[in-house]
Amino acid sequence: MNYTLITFVVLYLLGTLAIGVWAGSRIQNTSDFAVAGRSLPLIMVVTTTFATWFGAGTCLILVGMFFAAKLYKQNLLTIGDFYRQRYGKGVEVFCSAAIILSYLGWVAAQITALGLVFTVLTNGAMSETTGMIVGTLAVLIYVVIGGFLAVAWTDFIQMIVLVIGLSIIAFFSADLAGGSGKVMDMVSHANLGNFLPPPTFTDIAFFIGAALTMMLGSIPQQDVFQRVMSAKDAPTARTGAIVGGASYILFAFVPMFIVAAAVVVMGNEAMELAKSDYQRLLPTFIMTKMPLVMQILFFGALLSAIKSTSSATLLAPSTSFVENILKNLRPEMTDKEQLFAMRASIVVFAALVLAYAIAMNGTAIYDLVSSAYQVTLVGAFVPLVMGLYWKRATTQGAVVSIGAGIGVWILFFPQITTLGERFPGQLAGLIAAFAGMVIGSLMPQALKNRHEMAQPVEGLSVH
Repeated sequence: MNYTLITFVVLYLLGTLAIGVWAGSRIQNTSDFAVAGRSLPLIMVVTTTFATWFGAGTCLILVGMFFAAKLYKQNLLTIGDFYRQRYGKGVEVFCSAAIILSYLGWVAAQITALGLVFTVLTNGAMSETTGMIVGTLAVLIYVVIGGFLAVAWTDFIQMIVLVIGLSIIAFFSADLAGGSGKVMDMVSHANLGNFLPPPTFTDIAFFIGAALTMMLGSIPQQDVFQRVMSAKDAPTARTGAIVGGASYILFAFVPMFIVAAAVVVMGNEAMELAKSDYQRLLPTFIMTKMPLVMQILFFGALLSAIKSTSSATLLAPSTSFVENILKNLRPEMTDKEQLFAMRASIVVFAALVLAYAIAMNGTAIYDLVSSAYQVTLVGAFVPLVMGLYWKRATTQGAVVSIGAGIGVWILFFPQITTLGERFPGQLAGLIAAFAGMVIGSLMPQALKNRHEMAQPVEGLSVH
């Protein structure tokens, strides 16, 4: 066990806790706690949106282009507030519940990753379960104390650590592999750069379903919303999301390059590890082939990526629960009581997610993330986008959309039918949700018009 490396990691974790305590001293109300008082400058909006990890880069660009300014001008605390203002309390509660539920798998993925990091870091002395508990506590404390203000400041620092750390490691990895040219030749010869599916209907459908899940399913999410809404004005919200998303897409090639270099350096060992447990390939490469300085940089960068995502995703569902569900049950709550409820909800949600992550231990991190986003894709995305861009969208349309989207999605579950083997359930649910919105919004009006046309005109008689 490398005690020097562990010491640096512990000091890093203590540093983030200190930031949380400092941020907590500046929290005055729920707006400060949930969206940093809507006061962040462009650079911090960029870093905190960039920190929305795991494939959300395209989502952030779409949010910046089509959603950020429109939502910011409505002065909302949560994304659930939009559903209430546009469709009423029923849709607000249901969409908020779907969004909160989606975070179960999403946050569990972060906790699983933290457990894996601490296991690798201690060379197996700490089990993944113990690592999950330690990692959850490390994030939970500063989020409960400092809210999104702590998240924003730690994101700012952690993204600097991440970009610098992984960039240096990429250069060192290229040197170990004999040069970047050799790495790129391996990628080309092994056809690792080809991500397109085989040209069959089923494979293309599943490819599109997976892409839409990550791009669109992550848009109606409170953590994305609060990162954008924390900006000081609408142009900053829009620009910050676009720049943050574009930066993420560009920088995503850096860890991919490091993995490719690992394959060149480690050879068959890397390929066997990728087949048996691909999540350990990169940490194993760093721990066995690189000096201590690179290991410190790597784990600092890795923890930065995971903690920046897990902190916001712990805060987001708790904020939505208090603002969009609990306040409907207890509308007389004061702002101080809401602030306490948000902090208490974070603790409860963290305990539930930790239990779920432990129970699901062994499930691939990507699977946990993608399954989480399917809920919001079929249940919350269509009412959001149609509510913003289609004036004829109605409450009835939103209800039919939610019911059709989720109902069709469930119908494709393998426990119910075999339809999911031939076509992705989330894509079928998305199509049904759009159809439900159009039919549910237009049919009542069409029936009303037909009824009015069938009524005799006053003053006229038919002979």
